[in-house]
Amino acid sequence: MDTFAIGIDYGTNSVRALAVRCADGAPVASAVFAYPSGHQGVILDPHDHNLARQHPGDYLLGLEAAVTGCLRQAAGATGFAAERVIGIGVDTTGSTPIPVDRHNVPLALQAPWQDNPAAMAYLWKDHTAVEEAAMITAAARQQRPHYLAKVGGTYSSEWFWSKVWHCCRTAPEVFAAAWSWVELADYIPAVLAGIADPAAIRRGVCAAGHKALYCDEWGGLPDAEFLAGLDPALAELRPRLYERAWDASMPAGQLGADWAARLGLRAGIPIAIGAFDAHYGAVGSGVREGVLVKIIGTSTCDCTVAPTTRRLADIPGICGIVAGSILPEHYGLEAGQSAVGDIFKWFVEVICQGDETLHARLSEEAAAQRPGQSGLLALDWNNGNRTVLVDPRLTGLLLGQTLYTTRAEVYRALIEATAFGARAIIERLQQYGVAVERIVCCGGIAEKSPLLMQIYADVTGCAMCVSGVAETCALGAALAATVVAGAAAGGYDDFATAQERMTSLKPVEYRPQPQDAATYSRLYALYRQLHDAFGGVTPQADLSRVMKDLIAIKETAHR
Repeated sequence: MDTFAIGIDYGTNSVRALAVRCADGAPVASAVFAYPSGHQGVILDPHDHNLARQHPGDYLLGLEAAVTGCLRQAAGATGFAAERVIGIGVDTTGSTPIPVDRHNVPLALQAPWQDNPAAMAYLWKDHTAVEEAAMITAAARQQRPHYLAKVGGTYSSEWFWSKVWHCCRTAPEVFAAAWSWVELADYIPAVLAGIADPAAIRRGVCAAGHKALYCDEWGGLPDAEFLAGLDPALAELRPRLYERAWDASMPAGQLGADWAARLGLRAGIPIAIGAFDAHYGAVGSGVREGVLVKIIGTSTCDCTVAPTTRRLADIPGICGIVAGSILPEHYGLEAGQSAVGDIFKWFVEVICQGDETLHARLSEEAAAQRPGQSGLLALDWNNGNRTVLVDPRLTGLLLGQTLYTTRAEVYRALIEATAFGARAIIERLQQYGVAVERIVCCGGIAEKSPLLMQIYADVTGCAMCVSGVAETCALGAALAATVVAGAAAGGYDDFATAQERMTSLKPVEYRPQPQDAATYSRLYALYRQLHDAFGGVTPQADLSRVMKDLIAIKETAHR
């Protein structure tokens, strides 16, 4: 008898529910709910481009709508029945912390705060806490350097403590009203399990380790003395957060009667521990040692693993090395780029005033160009740099345009810029002994853009594979649910077996083309000059040859 699991994937603009067959990971149905608040689900501020919030009410509306919609579609699939669903997994954006009251109710769901952005969820790409992040980094470098060693050497404005402290400093009335703060990845499993006490939530080590400076080596979260040195209010908050975080071998709880009735599922089925979308996306892509998974979406997250039985060096500039954050008994390594799809979206919709159809047209025109033919070179920092510089105050750059530059040439240059940023990450990992033998890409862009995939292969010098299931993050969440359900319930007793049975690759592989790869190596050398100069690595660098070298590469391409 077939069994099934459900993965719930909370993205930047929408939430998706995916039902999969446990035997082979085959999707049987999915449904998507677009967040209704703000602009495409994001609360923005025209006076502060760093602000990006979401209304927690959208998460709950989406939870019910996406799951029930998925189950309605699945009802027609062979062998499917709601009572055969053995578990639920949840992945979300992050760090996306939510201020909640004593009963785990988000402040934004309550009358005094419902229209106050400071009381809403602080979306992953909210960069309002730049100043706080810099102060945390400075204090940790002086007092607790081991804190920073596990997160690449710099604390980010995208992360938990920066955002919580920013609320404390700029909206003290909201901070005072919040009993605790809960990551979205932990909040949704808690809601499903009917947990009404923030202290009773089983928090995931993925969010805790990569974003909140949690590590078992120093007793969990940052110590009260360090937090008090930043702000006494943070030290007072610490006991109301959590003492321990868990990897995906431990369930977050069981589906409560209330949400079981609302969704049409059996009460008591296990809920997998919550994790970030990229980390469960890596699981759903078959991540293992030597495999780097690139989740390419509005931003990009790069994930790989290494066994905890082997000592791993700290790696400057990456987003963390956390035991158990992706797979149990493995270190999870995370890096990434703050904007990828968002850059193409900005160019098409804001600069070109186009719609979705323009992407295909520009891609077709850009595919007809040779590497270096446009004479353009760009930096991919339109939303700051996540890795390896970790600086949200960096911005995009386009160099080499003339009176004859076309929008298709710019579009290709922006794709190439994100590929150069990807290569910088790969080189940093390899520099510190992390094996990258295969790259597996997932996400809508990997599915839809052969041009981007080929450019990435040529720029990085690595073959690019594509995950076999489009909804890879949701698949990874569902896969985790099959493991916590166990083989006796129709799932699996370990992740290795579940990945072997439930993950796959598409029958397509993008391999580097030697001539194009050689041209891109010349362009990448120029990119690194700009990267290091504007990124502060070599601030006194002489860039006077860059434009002329671009012209030389352009002339060679035309010949």
